[in-house]
Amino acid sequence: MQGTKAIYLETLCRDNGFGFIRFDYGGHGQSGGIFTDLCISDWTQDTLDVIAHVAGDDPVILAGSSMGGWISLLCAEKRPTQVKGLVGMASAPDFTAWIERDITPAQRQALETQGYFEEPSAYDSRPYIFTRKLIKDGARNAVMTRDLGLKIPVALLQGTADPDVPWQTAGQIKKALKHADCRLYMIEEGDHRLSRPEDLALLGGVIVEMHARF
Repeated sequence: MQGTKAIYLETLCRDNGFGFIRFDYGGHGQSGGIFTDLCISDWTQDTLDVIAHVAGDDPVILAGSSMGGWISLLCAEKRPTQVKGLVGMASAPDFTAWIERDITPAQRQALETQGYFEEPSAYDSRPYIFTRKLIKDGARNAVMTRDLGLKIPVALLQGTADPDVPWQTAGQIKKALKHADCRLYMIEEGDHRLSRPEDLALLGGVIVEMHARF
């Protein structure tokens, strides 16, 4: 919730008189909980709980980055009448399938013996931790292998130089959202963070335009 995009969006919404909430999933950032005990199902429920607590039954637009893009899709499916729009930034739905596909023998051994393996992170001094629970739960929450039936406006922002999410992923998401009004914004030389001033300006414009539709 202390990320550049989250703070930028809060300022944008305040300036435009929109409601806004930013939060950390359990086991992340300022929230309690042990990361290795949690998974996609837990973080989806966190999001649904925050929506219920803050917005009640009021309509919402969800904005999610990376894993948050996956969780936004799941929440939109579970709250089809309340979620009126969705903005995904470098969305990574089903990323646990990528992990399982590319896992090395040493990593698989670590999963079997200690229940997790670690990888260096380019964004934090602490490593990524991938647990057996996360991978199995990710498969249960896969969205790219089925029709979510969403019929809402969706905007997907994807950098062409993203080292973590292949740029083709955004097009695959768009194709999977067969019934949604899905717009794809490919950002030249954009990275995974999408936090450059020009990236934020595009994101802000997308949010304002989507909000105006309601």
